[in-house]
Amino acid sequence: QVQLVESGGGLVQPGGSLILSCVASGNNISSHFMGWYRQVPGKQRDMVATITGGGSTNYADSVKGRFTISRDNPKNTVYLQMSSLKPEDTAVYYCADIFVKSWGKGTLVTVSS
Repeated sequence: QVQLVESGGGLVQPGGSLILSCVASGNNISSHFMGWYRQVPGKQRDMVATITGGGSTNYADSVKGRFTISRDNPKNTVYLQMSSLKPEDTAVYYCADIFVKSWGKGTLVTVSS
């Protein structure tokens, strides 16, 4: 069983940056396929970025060039660096261990002036 805890969300102005962290416990996730997803109330949860155990990444078209997913295996942590943030990036961001189908509780990102 893998437990995931996200942090780093908050209020940021348009054009600003944030770094989200996802710390895993209960198992070593270094080989796991991990991802960040986001959800706006009333809408479906959408993939933002994924990273394989080997470090290959994939991004939603809406965040390409602005967001970067990475992992620090010794720290059992996955990150999402977000820059050039837009109001439409406002959502609850969830970390997922796709390999074992485990989700965190989410962290809210609000982009507003």
